[in-house]
Amino acid sequence: MKQGKEIENPESRFSAVLVGAAKLPGVRINREAYLRSALARHCSEDEIRRAIEETPAAAGITVEVLDKVANDSIRFESAKVSALSAAAGIPGVFALPATVPADLAQYFGHMLRIAQKLAYLYSWPDLFSDDGDDVDDATMGVLTLFFGVMFGTQSANAAVGKVAGMMSKQVAKKLPQKALTKGVVYPMVKKVAAYLGVQMTKQSFAKSVSKAIPVVGAVVSGTLTLATYLPMAKRLKKHLSSLPLANSSEQVMDGEIVEGEVVEEHEPLATAHAEQAGADATAIKLEAPQS
Repeated sequence: MKQGKEIENPESRFSAVLVGAAKLPGVRINREAYLRSALARHCSEDEIRRAIEETPAAAGITVEVLDKVANDSIRFESAKVSALSAAAGIPGVFALPATVPADLAQYFGHMLRIAQKLAYLYSWPDLFSDDGDDVDDATMGVLTLFFGVMFGTQSANAAVGKVAGMMSKQVAKKLPQKALTKGVVYPMVKKVAAYLGVQMTKQSFAKSVSKAIPVVGAVVSGTLTLATYLPMAKRLKKHLSSLPLANSSEQVMDGEIVEGEVVEEHEPLATAHAEQAGADATAIKLEAPQS
């Protein structure tokens, strides 16, 4: 009965995975350190300083430059997550109880890493501004929406556009807490979380199958990871870069809420790796990648 109730509550299941992944070592990105390192080859010291103190858009850094930096970060995270996934597939079927949960945990952690990096490049505020392990509700909400964008859901695209529009109008340095936890965006957050939870439950067996044969499983697992992680990261990058928040030259008129681009609902291409449903595996440590 307990198991049935968990399956019937996919929203809670997804939230548990998200919170667990956010607590893994190496997952949280230091905004200041990342922006300084990522922009060093493309921007002046003054631009970098202002990007950190305010936002990259306020510093006058063009979307074209930010796109180049974003692509570098996507390539780095994609290579890292694929290599770790392949390594987890080498032992074969006898090591499945250990390797599969570890792989699911590190995959989900890398999704969080690239979501943060792209958010900071495209002028979103610090998502983990304190040193505690807790994740506040507003951060949970916006990360859920980012994951929804990565999985190609229409409602997530629209909701991220709404939040970005609110922040553009208010020149805010923090997430709009009320909108994400009680206001107009909150129902969309719950809808997206429920959708992602269902997909995670549906695809929980796929990763185990890919690892059943030693060595061959490693190749299949690494390839599958790259084939799903890369397009999801690019989807989020495309959406965030298209919003007014990323471009200081775009103005948002009073009373207007930016909807953002809406993409088609994707079939389980992205969900093929959504078996991060190893919610109970998120306590496993993630090898800390470079920032």
